[in-house]
Amino acid sequence: MKPGIHPEYRPVVYRDRAADFAFLTRSTATSDQTVEWTDGNTYPVIDVQISSASHPFWTGRQRLLDTEGRVEKFRAKYARRGPRHPR
Repeated sequence: MKPGIHPEYRPVVYRDRAADFAFLTRSTATSDQTVEWTDGNTYPVIDVQISSASHPFWTGRQRLLDTEGRVEKFRAKYARRGPRHPR
């Protein structure tokens, strides 16, 4: 790497407050907030809205959010047609 042109690469804690989950990794991200980690050191902390601990794909708890009834409209539309036969 060319010296002097890359941002500092340092330990950072990413925290998912919704799942009460945090992990320590290395990143170039910065933050004014800090947190004391289990090793006793203080690291910058980045709060994220979703992580593997709270994402439905990784947790297996998928939810279908259909606030406008789109799924029911689709089912009603194609239930009237009946099965299609190949020509």
